[in-house]
Amino acid sequence: MMKAVVLVGGLGTRLRPITFEIPKPLIPVKKRPILNHTIAWLRRHGISEVALLASRAHAEDFRRWERAWADELDGVKITTFFEEKPRGTLGGLPLVRAWMGSGPVVISNGDDLKDFDVQRMLAHHRRLGGLATVALFRVPDARPYGVPVLDGDRVVDFLEKPDVPPSDYVNGGLYVFDPVIFDGLDYTKNELMIERDLLPMLAKRGQLFAFRDAEARCYDCGTLERWEKAMREW
Repeated sequence: MMKAVVLVGGLGTRLRPITFEIPKPLIPVKKRPILNHTIAWLRRHGISEVALLASRAHAEDFRRWERAWADELDGVKITTFFEEKPRGTLGGLPLVRAWMGSGPVVISNGDDLKDFDVQRMLAHHRRLGGLATVALFRVPDARPYGVPVLDGDRVVDFLEKPDVPPSDYVNGGLYVFDPVIFDGLDYTKNELMIERDLLPMLAKRGQLFAFRDAEARCYDCGTLERWEKAMREW
């Protein structure tokens, strides 16, 4: 049975003052929280166990959300883990490590909207035999994003916000990881990021592959302008 971890602990600083009152994954698009869209998307692709990694400061918000939307969330077993303080997209994963088990696990940012074939990505991950696969989304302008350097399907490097991107595919905050890669990492730092601390390391080791889907959609709702675009187009 496939599992997914959804990262919902971000501060949403670019959406303040809205995010002073509500966590970014719970802001609405089409009158439903972004997180509802994420759960529904994962369920459509056969994932029925989801862990949320949230901030302790937002514990009551997420408990209230789960009660309010219980009918819509039916069919997905949700387990919420709370970080005492935010430690980045990678720093909090030890809390969820035992829950992951040993098989491949999907990890997704929880503050954007995705339409992506997860099952095709999982099949691609298993076929290539790597430890990690990153989903790449095509964008009109890759300069504001992390852009991979590819050798076929293998990621050999990551460029952060390059002036001249090597392609129009960017990291979309969606991964398949064999959980063993989280064992033995140094979690003593105050902040660790998948994008900055894990992916470049895996790329240098030849253990990171990419899955591209030109038809996939991803809406980053991290600013008022992008949130409005998602509301108009999703």
